[in-house]
Amino acid sequence: MQQRELNYLFLKRIGINTHQEPVVYMRQDCHVCRSEGFNAHSRVRVTTNKRSIIATVNQVTDGWLSHQEAGLSDAAWRLLDAEDGEVAYFSHTKAVDSMSHVRGKLYGASLTQESADEVVRDIAGGLYSDVQLAAFVTACAGSRLNQDEVAALTSAMVKVGQRIDWGTSPIMDKHCVGGLPGNRTTPIVVAIVTACGLRMPKTSSRAITSPAGTADTMETMAPVNLSLAQMKKVVEQEGGCIAWGGSVSLSPADDVLIRIERALDLDSEGQLVASVISKKVAAGSTHVLIDIPIGMTAKVRSPEYAERLASHMRYTGEKLGIQVEAMFTDGAQPVGRGIGPALEARDILAVLRNQAEAPSDLRERALTLAGRLLEIGGVASHGAGVARARETLESGAALNKFMAICEAQGGFHEPALAPHCYEATADRVGVVSFVNNRFVSKLAKLAGAPSNPSAGVDFHVKLGQKVRVGDPLFSIYAEAPGELAYALDFLRDHPNEIRIEEESL
Repeated sequence: MQQRELNYLFLKRIGINTHQEPVVYMRQDCHVCRSEGFNAHSRVRVTTNKRSIIATVNQVTDGWLSHQEAGLSDAAWRLLDAEDGEVAYFSHTKAVDSMSHVRGKLYGASLTQESADEVVRDIAGGLYSDVQLAAFVTACAGSRLNQDEVAALTSAMVKVGQRIDWGTSPIMDKHCVGGLPGNRTTPIVVAIVTACGLRMPKTSSRAITSPAGTADTMETMAPVNLSLAQMKKVVEQEGGCIAWGGSVSLSPADDVLIRIERALDLDSEGQLVASVISKKVAAGSTHVLIDIPIGMTAKVRSPEYAERLASHMRYTGEKLGIQVEAMFTDGAQPVGRGIGPALEARDILAVLRNQAEAPSDLRERALTLAGRLLEIGGVASHGAGVARARETLESGAALNKFMAICEAQGGFHEPALAPHCYEATADRVGVVSFVNNRFVSKLAKLAGAPSNPSAGVDFHVKLGQKVRVGDPLFSIYAEAPGELAYALDFLRDHPNEIRIEEESL
């Protein structure tokens, strides 16, 4: 009897969320672990009659798994498309040869196109453990990638995912590098640009560490989990869409690397550039506008870093055949009023509906970005883009186009706000002088955003605004009293993150 025929166990779904890492749980004393010498954190190949994946072993020492069972995490279950009680076979994995390139990079060697291709192909194939992924992320962290290495990494990331060809040009796109709560201009920009006759198929991310991603916000108004075929149908019909990028697998290696970067709290400008540009190239974009907010508590904190990041973006885009332009914007405070999916959606709709209470800063940012895209796309002359965008918004054409896109994606629905609310008020007379963006984001997350789309923070003031005792500063919305209590505990422990100073004479 062959060894493979002996090394089988029956699969059991155990309901443990390990994010994107496939994990298999096995009894330490089961016959497979003993015969193969598997230890905790061993990398093993799990094979069924349908599929095969590589997973990390976690060993169980008590009786919640039988000797004949292997438990699968949710990620492993999805990848295997497994069924309860299904037979799976277990074996050792081969050595990951591309790790030699990672070790070389750690000791100062440069990534070539060939080495980048090999590393990224193995990452996308699930061959790297989290420890190996952490080594690669660390090797590329900070400013350790030069422009040619960034371009090589970007190209490699494009190759391992799907790439859309729209068969026409131009294909417009925009991206914000992030770090600024409430900066949800994308749905407004897409509505204006497509209403003016340009194509803008927008694939957006869900939140990773923020209170909302564009896909989370859009999902409070319309479905975003579109297949590639559905996405193409919407774009053919309406000229644009606002879909979740994860549903069309445009840059799968990037999603894996982002998870490790966040866990390590490492910021790599090279991987940021590769992440953004790879997804734009894969989405078939030809002209991309990058919004780079600059502020003391934003992701980009200095004009010098912004210039370097923009230079990397332009160079990498040119290498991969797309036109990239950067726009520097104010990142000193949150944009709009709402921070959290439903609250941000409310602001978007207020702008599109031309309501008097619509946040003017969100409207003007969206008009500036849309206007520049109209100029780049050739439907507005240089300097006339903002006026064309404003006319499109104020005439109602942008709202009509947005509603049409929502209907094409599966139907529009109004976002709802959470039922539990606390209003924070000013305790002194003065002027709002400082707002910590990171504090505001964390406050919204503790209230439940984005897991609870209706939760978040609603801001009532802006920098430089005069306030009196008792004036509302912001409101916290939560789905449950316990989540509201978490947010209030954090608020009490951080009293100086929104400051009010006396007016100078």
